[in-house]
Amino acid sequence: MRSKIIVLTGATRGCGRALVDVFAAGGHTIMGCGRNAEAVAALNRDHPVPHDFMRVDIRDDAAVAVWASHILENYGPPDLLVNNAAVINSPLPLWKIPGPDFDALMDINVNGTARVLRHFLPAMVARKKGVIVNFSSGWGRSTSPEVAPYCASKWAIEGLTRSLAQELPPGMAAVALNPGIIDTEMLRASFGESAGQYPAPDVWARTAGPYLLKLGPADNGKPATVPGAATG
Repeated sequence: MRSKIIVLTGATRGCGRALVDVFAAGGHTIMGCGRNAEAVAALNRDHPVPHDFMRVDIRDDAAVAVWASHILENYGPPDLLVNNAAVINSPLPLWKIPGPDFDALMDINVNGTARVLRHFLPAMVARKKGVIVNFSSGWGRSTSPEVAPYCASKWAIEGLTRSLAQELPPGMAAVALNPGIIDTEMLRASFGESAGQYPAPDVWARTAGPYLLKLGPADNGKPATVPGAATG
């Protein structure tokens, strides 16, 4: 498989961080972002040039615009754009979740994804090439109590991605991906210690990374799930 330019949000922890290692080991070039400056600096030490990691808060449209301009001017449009960054709410009934907490989750999970797409897609569409993978969830296709905001955000990602798929020119693809259940810090916020029964991110990424790299135009608009991933 030829080397690809990969743009990845949420690259500093969990699934995103594990994917960085797998993609880099495969000879691909990763342009990643995260909110934690120390974690971003560590990524740049572990994966120096030609890889490129920046501190970007996807809640900040101006920051996303600067990041996208930097990548597009220096590396060109990505072959694979992965919107992985997301947060989950503390488990509570919907009516007990403070409005600011709900709004903050949606601003990252939904609006943040839209911001990244808005700034990268024009160059990708002009080239009529590239795959967009927006991370959904099993809770983007089902529901569960006490995670209503997270479910709502991932159902939104499913609808956004399938609509986007109908707008893309031939040769491109937009895919909503259920990564499966992985033992991440975010999952532990919801599952507690029981999250330990699921695969660690580095184990998951050994299958997920190659799977993402093989997605292409034939997968456009089709809901996807990482093969063999735990789904419940």
